[in-house]
Amino acid sequence: METIWNYIADTFSSSIALYVINALLIIAVIFNERKSPSAILAWIMVLTFVPVVGFVFYLILNQNISRRKINRMSDNDWQAMSNALKKQMNSMDNDSYIFNCKSTEKWKHLLKLNHVYGRSYYTQDNELNLFTDGSSMMEAMIKDIRAAKNTVNVEFFIIKRDRVGKKFIEVLTEKAREGVEVRLLMDALGSRYITKHVLKDFLAAGGKVGYFFKPKLIFIGLKLNYRNHRKIVVIDHKTAYSGGYNIAREYVGEKKKFGFWRDTHIRIEGSAVYDLNTRFVLDWNFATGEKLSSPLTDVKENPQGKVGVQIVSCGPDDPKEEVKRGFMRMITYAEKNVYVQTPYFVPDQSIVESLKMAAQSGVDVRIMIPCMPDHMFVYWATYSYVGELLRSGARVFIYDNGFLHAKTIVVDGEVASVGSTNFDNRSFRLNFETNAFIFNREFALEMEAVFRQDMANGHELTLDQYNRRSPIIRIKEAVSRLLSEIL
Repeated sequence: METIWNYIADTFSSSIALYVINALLIIAVIFNERKSPSAILAWIMVLTFVPVVGFVFYLILNQNISRRKINRMSDNDWQAMSNALKKQMNSMDNDSYIFNCKSTEKWKHLLKLNHVYGRSYYTQDNELNLFTDGSSMMEAMIKDIRAAKNTVNVEFFIIKRDRVGKKFIEVLTEKAREGVEVRLLMDALGSRYITKHVLKDFLAAGGKVGYFFKPKLIFIGLKLNYRNHRKIVVIDHKTAYSGGYNIAREYVGEKKKFGFWRDTHIRIEGSAVYDLNTRFVLDWNFATGEKLSSPLTDVKENPQGKVGVQIVSCGPDDPKEEVKRGFMRMITYAEKNVYVQTPYFVPDQSIVESLKMAAQSGVDVRIMIPCMPDHMFVYWATYSYVGELLRSGARVFIYDNGFLHAKTIVVDGEVASVGSTNFDNRSFRLNFETNAFIFNREFALEMEAVFRQDMANGHELTLDQYNRRSPIIRIKEAVSRLLSEIL
């Protein structure tokens, strides 16, 4: 009998301890983390109703880095950038800045927003090439890398240990053997199988490698949140690539599960290359401790080029949500149309309301999403959000010709954005992202044409079809929408 009472007492004590830990975690979520109210509510529910499982998920997913500084510039570089931004803003304010495209002057408010919130210099001496096929993009990028004479800076979320990944690393190794300074920066989770053992030939050839948020013990301490989702390649400070493609077989359409991989990437020549390289340098310095200098001062006052570009980055180390604010500005000032392509549409209420208001104001709002999931919860949460937009008059299209992974927005055939940022809270708040905001009518119209071509490779989801979905799908949507706040 005494043994039974001891067992009951021990069990009761363990339960009390568990609930005390839960209470402390709930307090931490409410008072110590930079989360949205809906995310806080979702965490409280998980920690309250499934305390053990919730505790494990909290350890895996949660990490407060709001006070950790990723943007570590030298004082000289910071001063140079601040002076250049201030000078450019002043010239735009007093109307002395010469725009090479009249439609860009109309979007001066977006330029200034990116100045203030994104610390982004505007350059307009750029040439851009648009890629929507992974094989073509990889071929062009490898060709440019093979032509490198001095430096190759590479930053990807995912590089896989497959045929495509091995070939890419072999090309980098060849350039390192030639004496080119090659730096390879990967996310420690997304590229977790590209270890230093896999890179032994690359390292022996003189290549340098860095891992973003690498855990102290292999595979232990990896967080699902706060990943470096950027895709940047800068060659000789003259040519750069950025967008949605990673380095693996599926991105060149070699995986049966996904079929054709529809993504968007850009090749840049011009002063915007320096801004992408600066982003790489800041990430590299943080990840490796090396103190590279950023070539920030090599920009022109009034270049007479063709395409205007601002490079805007965001991340959980800064609460500004710079890319999201840029998207909102584009949407709220749209007069004719807003075309969005994204694999994951799980935005916060501010983006949803901006799109709903645009649609209700007579703007042609079109959202394109994939026909298949690569993350099941996010897929059904996406359906929940697009249903809300359908009820406000927006149009939704499903891409049927493979998997849609493009992260783009184009407005009024005048301004566009291409990059790594999805229309979801993970991209807006939890991951490190980079987007190019592009101010050029010809390029924007090219993106519009691509969108319309993709519409021909898919079908429209109407409100009537959405309303006739099964009860099972409705349950999946409801659960996924709740879990999307924390996954």
